[in-house]
Amino acid sequence: MQTTTSPALRKTGSAAPSGPKLGLITAIATLGGLLFGYDTGVISGALPFMALPGNEGGLDLTPAEEGLVAAALVFGATFGALFGGRLSDRQGRKRNIMLLAVIFFIGAIGCAMAPNTAMIILARFVLGLAVGGASATVPVFLAELAPASRRGQIVTVNELMIVTGQLIAYSSNAVLGSVSGDGHVWRWMLVLASLPAVLLWLGMLLVPESARWLVSQGRIDQARRSLTRTRPSDNVDDELREMQATAEQDAKTGQGSLRDLRTPWVRKLVLLGIAIAFLSQTTGVNSIMYFAPSVLISTGLDTQAALVATICNGVVSVIGTLLGIYLLHRGVGRRPIIITGQAGLTVALALIGFFFLLPESTLRSYLVLAGMLAFLFFMQACIGPIFWLLLAEIFPLRIRGFATGLAVSFVWIANTIVSLVFPILINAIHGATFFLFAVINIGTLVFYIRSIPETTGRTLEKVEEELTLRFTGQIPLTQHRR
Repeated sequence: MQTTTSPALRKTGSAAPSGPKLGLITAIATLGGLLFGYDTGVISGALPFMALPGNEGGLDLTPAEEGLVAAALVFGATFGALFGGRLSDRQGRKRNIMLLAVIFFIGAIGCAMAPNTAMIILARFVLGLAVGGASATVPVFLAELAPASRRGQIVTVNELMIVTGQLIAYSSNAVLGSVSGDGHVWRWMLVLASLPAVLLWLGMLLVPESARWLVSQGRIDQARRSLTRTRPSDNVDDELREMQATAEQDAKTGQGSLRDLRTPWVRKLVLLGIAIAFLSQTTGVNSIMYFAPSVLISTGLDTQAALVATICNGVVSVIGTLLGIYLLHRGVGRRPIIITGQAGLTVALALIGFFFLLPESTLRSYLVLAGMLAFLFFMQACIGPIFWLLLAEIFPLRIRGFATGLAVSFVWIANTIVSLVFPILINAIHGATFFLFAVINIGTLVFYIRSIPETTGRTLEKVEEELTLRFTGQIPLTQHRR
């Protein structure tokens, strides 16, 4: 299918410069992703210490309570994503991220000071509000700031920061676990997240608001100033006119809300986003990210060895994400990347299940770890970058915050289900749990092959135009896959 390229893209070409400050803006905004990653990853190392008796510094958690502590964050993130998307539409992407930084700080301090199980669950829920809000807002903010030729790279920097935050969490957990003999060490693990929260709030003071959001509010002069910070000056007017034309068209149908779901093509598009979001988590990724030390301990490794081994998960995740960014930089399409990754991680899940069938030994423990690393490589190189990118790209401007927040809330609904169910499953059916995930992911692979659109090389305005035509039946699905 032939696609029309915007005037701005025709002038700049695929290697157009994006302005000297875009890199700094990206680094600041993606501190939200770093916090997201740290707060979701840190619990894997904290849980073994939190399970200790109270007189040893722990909270004497049962396996069910461990699941609740892990799930409290993702349950809170469900609401954070849903309402965070709405708030970013109403008050702007920048102000919303600053508010989230405050909630990150409060949640981190609350977790570290929690005196009992009920309070740690509550504090983790508050922290989850910020994690969910960041997951719905930061990718959209980056997608709206970036030129079309660099949008894939810029948005996936957020995924890189997520996995970097998880690597920092795993590394700090291992260091703190080895140097401290105090059972209270889990409090130090959790309080470290307060530092990047402060940096995020201060840094966002220097960042411009999204030009697309400003245009949607009729603040054209401010939008032009925002664009001049992220674009060559000779491209600003053309891109601004394209944004205004789309915003004017969207304004005719009003502000995005649940009422829009009565429109068949909008409902189909939102359901596609929800499916992409939900299925990204039924991969089982967070069963590994949250419970890797517990899984490895169940294979025979001691606690400290499991914590150190988990650092490998973080390293492979970072390497995989860097590869994903490289593939996007080389112009590889969204569809082939995500389909390849889904096939690879499905095979890896089956291998983990098979390794659990082997006799208990140190070799079995490291084979299970190797299976986890293979899984995470495909997940972070192919699925993680692409599903966040698609959620930031596929929705029309007028409902982008609302629809992204709604879809991302299903990331956290699925995440909550996995977090609650996985400890029970691994305790009841052991390695067969991973065979179950493999079967689920075969279905996901079929869905991706049939349904994922290709958005590479299009401006957000062109993506909106093409998907509108696709879901109103004016162009066939097979054309939009190209």
